[in-house]
Amino acid sequence: MQQTITSDVKLIGTGLHSGRPARLCVAPAPVGHGIWFRRTDVTDRDNLIAARWDNVSDTVLNTRISNEAAVGVSTIEHLMAAIAGCGIHNALIDIDGPEVPIFDGSSLRFAQAFLEAGVTPQNKPVDMIRILKPVRVERGDAFAEFRPHQGFEIDYSIEFADPVIGRQTLRQDLSNGSFLRELADCRTFCRKADVDHLHAQGLALGGTMQNAIVVDGDAILSPGGFRRVDECVRHKMLDALGDMSLAGAPILGSYRGHKAGHAMTNMLLRKLFALPDSYRIEPADSEADLRLPGMELKARDLASVG
Repeated sequence: MQQTITSDVKLIGTGLHSGRPARLCVAPAPVGHGIWFRRTDVTDRDNLIAARWDNVSDTVLNTRISNEAAVGVSTIEHLMAAIAGCGIHNALIDIDGPEVPIFDGSSLRFAQAFLEAGVTPQNKPVDMIRILKPVRVERGDAFAEFRPHQGFEIDYSIEFADPVIGRQTLRQDLSNGSFLRELADCRTFCRKADVDHLHAQGLALGGTMQNAIVVDGDAILSPGGFRRVDECVRHKMLDALGDMSLAGAPILGSYRGHKAGHAMTNMLLRKLFALPDSYRIEPADSEADLRLPGMELKARDLASVG
């Protein structure tokens, strides 16, 4: 069943890369609307951008979508992961700046706000994208692939030279409340050397020790350390979910990634939709609904996170 937010969700925060504050309002939308952003600070040209794979205009450091009028929104992946993970299919997102707020570097603030406001079923089945054949993209030793599967799962691995991260692998079924329990609170992470380099280039201006995990070799510089021993791979899975949500419908299949960031997930979606015999769009019945992220979540499920 398609779902939308029950009432407006309003949030204010600072962008990680721009360092600029932004006001965000996620509002209910009718059946079939999908997820759209509207730049309320842009009034001289088209300010609506569909949250869709073919609108992705930049994948360096974050995911940015833009319309034909070159109006865009950056760092949408954590918000989009929360939207997908909470089973929201229709919403209009008003934002008065170029970048979605980072908050603590995870999806937790968004997911909490959505479930506190409530998610409402709509009287029409949700279309889902059923993976029929394997589809794979590669770059060096990194890869991402879709495979047929009777649910939705992410199988992910990362490998970093920093001993405090090292090699981490995780396979997770994302049906129902798994996103809340397993991924929503997992924060973005970066190496101190990379932070210093970004700052020297005038980037990551809103970055702090409170909205990212900063590591240096075998040391965690951010106060409190990791929330989970494998928080880094879990955050990469969160990112992948947000980027996959740009498919425009829930995916019924298995996603496997190794060192696969924003660019590779978008490459995979582009290849998938270029191969019409590799997928089928079909309405989800009540049984399939239960295998998709975010269905039948309630505010009480917030007790499982944070």
